Amino acid sequence: MTARTPRAAARVAVLAPDGSVLLLRYDNPEVGIHWAMPGGGLDPGESPRDGARREVREETGWTDVEPGPLLCTWEHDFTRVTVPVRQHEHIYVAYAPHRPLTGDLAAAHSADGILHARWWTPAELAAAEEALWPPNLAELLAGLRAHGPQDPAPDLGYVPNAAPSD
Repeated sequence: MTARTPRAAARVAVLAPDGSVLLLRYDNPEVGIHWAMPGGGLDPGESPRDGARREVREETGWTDVEPGPLLCTWEHDFTRVTVPVRQHEHIYVAYAPHRPLTGDLAAAHSADGILHARWWTPAELAAAEEALWPPNLAELLAGLRAHGPQDPAPDLGYVPNAAPSD
């Protein structure tokens, strides 16, 4: 078994008024193609909420997205710039208009293996064939739409990766 370096991270489920969520398509050498919300590793001394806010700004160009309630936490493995990590993520919810990304994000996206971004409707999420992070994202967001945020937010624990998709 590969030794994994612990890594703290935060992401934001940015939801539009029509219920769609912004996802970024990543290509990772260990886990392959997958979709995840804007986010990433925390800087030293940075809180998960502050890291989520910074990551949304860096990956979308939006400066007006404020992380709200915690949707969930979870852990998963992947390789980040040749380092095998076990990432513990806080995923927050935020609301913003359905809009394109802003500014010159090419360098940031290239460094993180982000191929492109798009808004996903709830139906598209439920029918997704490519991997989603976390894998039960469609169910988490359906529960949020039906019942509002849970207090406390669910901790999904460690979730192993599915086989990479081609």
